[in-house]
Amino acid sequence: MRLWPRSLLGQMLLSVALALLVAQGLSGVLLWRAEQQRRETAVLNAIAFRVIGGTEADGDRDRGRFVEHQPPGLRRLRLERSGTLPIGPDEVRQPKREAALAAILAEQGVNPADLVVVERPLDKDPFLARRIEHWRKFGASPDNWRRTLLIAALQEQPGADWIVARVALPDKPPRATGSLLAQTLLLYIILVGLLALLLRRITRPLAALTTQVDHFARTREADGQLEPHGPEDISRLIAAHNAMEDRITALLGEKDVMLGAIGHDLKTPLAGLRIRIESVTDETERRKMAATVEDITRTLDDILSLARVGRPSDPLQKTELSALVASVVEDFEDMGENAELGDTTRIVLSIRETWLRRAMRNLISNALRYGGNALVTLSKEGNEAVIRIVDDGPGIPDGEIAGLFEPFARGEPSRNRATGGAGLGLTLARAIAEQHGGRLLLANRPEGGLQAELRLPLG
Repeated sequence: MRLWPRSLLGQMLLSVALALLVAQGLSGVLLWRAEQQRRETAVLNAIAFRVIGGTEADGDRDRGRFVEHQPPGLRRLRLERSGTLPIGPDEVRQPKREAALAAILAEQGVNPADLVVVERPLDKDPFLARRIEHWRKFGASPDNWRRTLLIAALQEQPGADWIVARVALPDKPPRATGSLLAQTLLLYIILVGLLALLLRRITRPLAALTTQVDHFARTREADGQLEPHGPEDISRLIAAHNAMEDRITALLGEKDVMLGAIGHDLKTPLAGLRIRIESVTDETERRKMAATVEDITRTLDDILSLARVGRPSDPLQKTELSALVASVVEDFEDMGENAELGDTTRIVLSIRETWLRRAMRNLISNALRYGGNALVTLSKEGNEAVIRIVDDGPGIPDGEIAGLFEPFARGEPSRNRATGGAGLGLTLARAIAEQHGGRLLLANRPEGGLQAELRLPLG
């Protein structure tokens, strides 16, 4: 399961939410520690006032709200005097509290010879046994004697009686916890809500721009350009992209005009030259000259086709792919070529038939030229239609396969026209596959020969 969102809006909101959670967590820890420190100070002050003022009510009022947390029977609890230290063997002294209480007493001019501080469950305190029985008789809540006592025992002079003071520790959680949760919830609603509105204002034009970029990448058409809107930076980005699209469209248009002129200016004299060749009396020379003119014409056609494949003028049409594959193979069979149609699956796709026929012819021609034979199959694999052309030739070294897709690259390095064309066949076939949203793959077969796969998406 993917927890991190993909969109900019989601990532920004989640980042802010996590940062706010961490900040509030740290704030909560600090507030909790401050509250605990305040409660601890209140408890020690209560003990100190008990020791100094005895059980006088004024002493309790001086301790403020802390008295409210004391059970009714403990608010006026008198001090205990004992000849022996009233601390059990299993009770552990608390040095930090002893030091803090000694400092408070010293500020009030009380410097005991010895001071002991321990915690004890209220219902385990023998001094309060009668009070507990009294609470039980009158049906008081058991919570009254399930509290924890903080007991401080001190000696004013060595060997003197121990003066013992008791204060019940508050059992309620700090009030800051609830307020912190409410504050966090309020911050989330306000901050994350406002940030979501702001980010939507930023990301909405970005999403629209992404759609336009994707449309332009597929069609090379600058129609439906966005009006600059949103924050200034986003607005400037949209305006810059619109200018770039206009410039690219203009360059593509200039290229098409230039290629059209080149094609017209070159094909016309080539046609005239082909006619003049017929007047050559030497049969051998005439054939060589005619072959040269045909090579130039074929190369020119490949160059023009490669240049125009990115901006096709013919629309997509639903075509029965297996019939198209069979038709192309049949054309080679009629010319006496060693091309064979293998297993095919009926697949209907929206394609540009003329271009796809050109791609298959190039791939089959390469298989026949370098492998001596071509077996063509059509299958459905996952969400792709796969036109596979295999041969029994020598194959190609693995390190050289990627370079064959470059323009004018050929598997036969001699550049001899008798063994190959200008090296544009694979480049054009790959461009046609990409024009249809597909891909062209080449691989050596384990049993020998080369395998070319023209993979087209079904959807």
